[in-house]
Amino acid sequence: MFPLYDDAPRYSTPYINYFLLAINTLVFLFELTLPPRALDGFIMSFGTVPAHVTGILHGAHIDPVTAFVPLLTSMFLHASWGHLIFNMWALYIFGDNIEDYLGHFRYLVFYLIVGLAADLLHIVMNADATLPSVGASGAIAGVMGAYFILYPSARVLTWVFFIVFVWLPAWLVLGFWFIGQFLSGAATAITTASQTSRGGIAFWAHVGGFVAGLALIKLFPTRPRRYRYFTR
Repeated sequence: MFPLYDDAPRYSTPYINYFLLAINTLVFLFELTLPPRALDGFIMSFGTVPAHVTGILHGAHIDPVTAFVPLLTSMFLHASWGHLIFNMWALYIFGDNIEDYLGHFRYLVFYLIVGLAADLLHIVMNADATLPSVGASGAIAGVMGAYFILYPSARVLTWVFFIVFVWLPAWLVLGFWFIGQFLSGAATAITTASQTSRGGIAFWAHVGGFVAGLALIKLFPTRPRRYRYFTR
């Protein structure tokens, strides 16, 4: 199921969401200017490498900046046009309502926190992986988890199996997506092939971000109602 549009109204302009869409796109365009070897080095430097983080925890001589700064920077890197477009589309659909609920600054803080939570679960489930992981999908999964809690009855126009367009409740669309990510993560966890030697989708980052969004959204104070005005 591919979401196309939601009908949940918002009452403010989502400046932070627009900023996140822009900065992710600009960073990817910068990646495209790099020759292959330089791009590999860039991704290795600013993508999250689980073995670097776990290595520090086990006493390895690894620069903490090298290990921990990518937990933040990796959220703004993407591996391909498809990777970028799918992530930004989901952020565009669901992020504006979460920013409207939280307010601009709180939304940015929330986004970064759930993104970090996504990275941490990915590291726990792939502790020895030496390949970097990149992408905003963990943080966006957190936004989707928050949307699941706040707007379960909102309708989402969904392209089902790329055949028909159907309006479905948000809880169904997002719940179906989460179950798929969890089952895919469980399947990769029991395979004999290790992520230290191959790439793939970081399903556990999606699970971690979504669960963090579910858990944290009600802990953040909502924006004052007096600053709200109808925009669509």
